[in-house]
Amino acid sequence: MPVTLDPDAAAVFRAFQEAGRPPYETVTPAEARELYLKGRFVTNPEPPELEPVKPLSIPAPHGAIPARIYTPKSLRKADGLAPCLVFFHGGGWVIGDLDSHDVVCRKLAHEGELLVISVDYRLAPEHKFPAAVDDAIAAAKWVASNAGQLGIDAARLTVGGDSAGGNLAAVVAIAARDGNGPAIAGQVLIYPATDFTMAHPSHSEPETSILLTHSVIRWFRDHYLNGAADIHDWRASPARATTLVGLPPAYVLTAGADPLRDEGDEYAQRLKDAGVPVTYKHFPGQFHGFFTMGKLLQQANVAAGDIGAWLKGLN
Repeated sequence: MPVTLDPDAAAVFRAFQEAGRPPYETVTPAEARELYLKGRFVTNPEPPELEPVKPLSIPAPHGAIPARIYTPKSLRKADGLAPCLVFFHGGGWVIGDLDSHDVVCRKLAHEGELLVISVDYRLAPEHKFPAAVDDAIAAAKWVASNAGQLGIDAARLTVGGDSAGGNLAAVVAIAARDGNGPAIAGQVLIYPATDFTMAHPSHSEPETSILLTHSVIRWFRDHYLNGAADIHDWRASPARATTLVGLPPAYVLTAGADPLRDEGDEYAQRLKDAGVPVTYKHFPGQFHGFFTMGKLLQQANVAAGDIGAWLKGLN
């Protein structure tokens, strides 16, 4: 599929090329995490003003999962309780943390006028699949179980994330439908990874190998998964789930110059075919990762506003 980057996206891509940053697959995971965090500080927009952000500690079998709760200045409440988005950050299950997606969570809380809880799940290769999945499910369960004391309306609990975080949000929604989790009112899947077979055309098109390159996806995969058998486990590849019937309403976002474009598009269509209400938004001139770059890419701010409006309409 021919891809033409928006002018601002092309300028950002050139800037990354000229900066000479080493590809993630040529450095250690620890070094990649540092590079990723530095990049976020350069590209994140100015955050909206919120109430003070508070740390959380979510109990789990392996130990506490760090998290943060974001409260906007304008918060939609009913009977004293507010809707909540449990957010899982992107980064290929190897990089990213609460700081890398701090501004994203602030924007989503502000735009959606709801609480956002960001979850710092365990990363690979120190903690391979399904550690991140286990943490994501445990976090969703804990938030629902403690909803009242957190000021959350458990009936208006949504999950979401970008890239690997979108993968985890989709998996949490499936697990919850099947009884391993609370009722989920909606899912926000921002250019989600849904199928580790990596067989869709966008995984081999030169035009999509921008920032998130084909080789770095394989690097992420090899760090995250234990072996080939995991590829077909629906907890790694939610598109491998037996059925998508009965899942909560979904907002699915894809980008044109993204190796994950086609699997995100297909997942949205499969959700629709399964009778799930889907809002699908495609940004043809943007690349994977643009959503976090609101300082440089206006379409990121458009997307955040659109997601906020969808969340308001949902609950």
